[in-house]
Amino acid sequence: MRPNRSALGVKKVFFKTFGCRTNIYDSQVMMSSMKDYEVTLNESEADAIVINSCTVTNGADTNVRAYISSVEKEGHGAKVFLTGCGAHTKGESLLKEGRIHGVFGQSEKEKIDSLLKKEQPFYDPGDLNHIDDVIVDDFVGKSRAFIKIQEGCNFRCSYCIIPFVRGDARSMSESRILEQIERLALNGFGEFILTGTNVGSYGQDTKTSLASLMKKMSQIRGVRRIRLGSVEPIQITDEFKEILGEPWMEKHMHIALQHTSPKMLKLMNRRNVFKQDKELFELLSSKGYAIGTDFITGHPGESEELWSEAMANARDLPLTHLHAFTYSKRDGTPSATMKPEVNGKVAKQRLHEIQDLINMKNYEFRKAVTGELEVLIESQKDGLYQGLDQYFNKIIVDSKEDLIGNWITIKDYEVKKEMNYANI
Repeated sequence: MRPNRSALGVKKVFFKTFGCRTNIYDSQVMMSSMKDYEVTLNESEADAIVINSCTVTNGADTNVRAYISSVEKEGHGAKVFLTGCGAHTKGESLLKEGRIHGVFGQSEKEKIDSLLKKEQPFYDPGDLNHIDDVIVDDFVGKSRAFIKIQEGCNFRCSYCIIPFVRGDARSMSESRILEQIERLALNGFGEFILTGTNVGSYGQDTKTSLASLMKKMSQIRGVRRIRLGSVEPIQITDEFKEILGEPWMEKHMHIALQHTSPKMLKLMNRRNVFKQDKELFELLSSKGYAIGTDFITGHPGESEELWSEAMANARDLPLTHLHAFTYSKRDGTPSATMKPEVNGKVAKQRLHEIQDLINMKNYEFRKAVTGELEVLIESQKDGLYQGLDQYFNKIIVDSKEDLIGNWITIKDYEVKKEMNYANI
């Protein structure tokens, strides 16, 4: 039987984070907001477990339920709390089933101390107009800092539930963002990843812009590299194109396409147009950028003919990275009722097909790179260090030195199919 932790001192909280970088940031906000509790990285010693959930697909909900089941099976007596996007879609039902002690929305995360102390089960969804005001000046267990710059999305893609659980797009205070980066830079962080629900919409409601923010960030002492989360093609403005050559820009951009067939893009209610996407990608490639994208296979209406067109178009794009997944029905979205549906096995085959294509393109890109790699070493496993270079490519480094958290310049390395290798 687990000992009574409260009798041994400060109660401990374990955070289980699902989903996107925005959730990673939100978990850090909760950790930094706690005053009466300690963070633990060991689930078995926790008095409370906070699940920061994702609800982007029905499958994401299933993953959260499966995790709750695993906690129940362990039976170590921790109180379980649910937050994140799933709080709005599945929180009430999980609470009624008695599987969790409390549910709270993203807007309530800064009140975590008082929420964790509630004796009675509770449901507090908060509101969808909230803007974070907290300053995070450290990241537990991280070498890079995630900076949340906006919340919500004004797009209404037919397959996506997120605008309904995160609200409309709204920007964080520029002065708050810059203050946070100054503090983190003083604490030794050199790489900053800008994140949010729809990062490229930053500043549209506050009469500024993403490019303007990034220029101000680059002037802060200690800022070495700035990386963006996913942005939409139409958000790469002329002003943004002017900063592409700056040395502090990571030479990798993730531009969300979701598909390359014009007909499929219309079915998905996307705002991008393939012809313009191709022009943008060729511009980025000409400036030496690695380029990633999101892609959904098996969305309703994706015929064999449209899939063949999509693959032909994908071959023409200078892509190097891919975040692809098979379509998963999300109840409450227009796509959920669309016909004809695509067989799951076919969707998975298509997923592997496009993954194989982009893996090959990534290998060719890495072979063609000339010059040095600027690498931030993030972790060590089995005696080898792992890090990411300026092109967002993984590199394994064999070294006798302690390199965790260090920036290193690598001139000589071996390009293998899966990743790069170096011995220093």
